[in-house]
Amino acid sequence: MKEEFLQHWRHGHSFGQDQQRPGEKRTLIVISITAAMMVVEIGAGLLFGSMALLADGLHMASHSVALGINFFAYIYARRHAHSARYSYGTGKVNTLGGYTGAVLLAVFAAIMAWESLLRFVNPVSIAFNQAIAVAVLGLLVNGASVFILGHDEHHGHDHGHGHDHHHHHDHNLKSAYLHVLADALTSLLAIFALLLGKYVGAVWMDPLMGIVGSILVARWSWGLLKSSSAVLLDEQAPEHTQEKIRGAIEAENGNRVVDLHVWTLGPNITAASISIVATVPRPPGHYKTLVQELIRVEHLTIEVNKYTESSAEPR
Repeated sequence: MKEEFLQHWRHGHSFGQDQQRPGEKRTLIVISITAAMMVVEIGAGLLFGSMALLADGLHMASHSVALGINFFAYIYARRHAHSARYSYGTGKVNTLGGYTGAVLLAVFAAIMAWESLLRFVNPVSIAFNQAIAVAVLGLLVNGASVFILGHDEHHGHDHGHGHDHHHHHDHNLKSAYLHVLADALTSLLAIFALLLGKYVGAVWMDPLMGIVGSILVARWSWGLLKSSSAVLLDEQAPEHTQEKIRGAIEAENGNRVVDLHVWTLGPNITAASISIVATVPRPPGHYKTLVQELIRVEHLTIEVNKYTESSAEPR
């Protein structure tokens, strides 16, 4: 066979991962902002004695590392998108970055809760005015970071073809978004606790808000762990998606789908492998058209077998 004619049936497996994703530049901007504010809040928390403020600063420090992992995942996926080492490209590097970020969120939530419990046992005096001023500054910075990353998080993914959007998210971006959202939350809780401590004398609110924040962050972490691990473990597409595909193929008399796998390779990257038994087989391209009319599949493999009495006999 002539090589130039075979190119018609060949295709790459980068699936667009060699292109810079919108979240990459935004993540780098937020890393710079977060790292600068981290230094200010940790220093102010130690100087003014606020556990809520110190927790916020430490939270920012740990999130700077987490955001760095997210940024590295973007670069690695882009630079190795055409590597033959990866059967289906580097789309899951994005999801792995999100999963790692979710694990770090869980760790940070545990640290926040532990430090807050220790502060219940060993309370310290707080310089409220200075601590409140720095906490407000931190909230403004965190709010800006949430806006920068949140724009893509809510509008950047594809809503086409009615497939499972839960698996179409940029998990890496969602991880970065949740990290800065957690920072914004802890800043807000710190301000609330400090105001109550100053004007009501409820100093115990400072560590209490740390515990409340840790619970909320842990919940976000769990949600991201579930969605990203589903992609990493090649979880099947929802039952309704499978039934749509099966129904479209079996609507033609004499067709049966005997093996069906639909899974996610990365953000907006779907793969499917379908085995069909037909009394009057059609070319694989015919069945591919049926499937592509229902959902967008970047890597679709069709196996067509002709049904005969002899082929149906047990072996």
